[in-house]
Amino acid sequence: MGVAELSAVLWRERQLLELLLFKLEEEQLVLSSGRTRWLGHATREVEQVLDQIRDAELGRAIEADVAALAYGVAAGSGLLALAEAAPEPWKELLMSHREAFVSLTSQIQDVAQGNRALLTSSHRAAQETILGLQETMQTYDPRGSTSAASPAAMLLDQSF
Repeated sequence: MGVAELSAVLWRERQLLELLLFKLEEEQLVLSSGRTRWLGHATREVEQVLDQIRDAELGRAIEADVAALAYGVAAGSGLLALAEAAPEPWKELLMSHREAFVSLTSQIQDVAQGNRALLTSSHRAAQETILGLQETMQTYDPRGSTSAASPAAMLLDQSF
């Protein structure tokens, strides 16, 4: 029966979406703590979960088409159309999966947007710090005394 296999794939995809949400929140904690040493690891873990989700989506598409064929729904139809065509208890289960996907997707979008905002502000702060260092940097003059760095490089024509 195609809907049983579809439900199994949907459960796996839900678990992966929950794991993605966890990994994004983990990444957010790393970003907000300022301890960017682990940011590469956190980002790599997010990417690994995204790869697993892509694989699960392919399996879901195949199983959804099998279930759609069984219920007389067009191949490629969404989960809502499948749920409406399915008999009970499958209808309720498929609707439950759909509601969970909508909720998880919304949460993932919110956390990802927060992470992007943190990355943007961190990048901006780093740029401002670097610019501030350039303005206060001291160099040595020909006598060995410290002096402020010259604002720009200059060419000197000694032929005069």
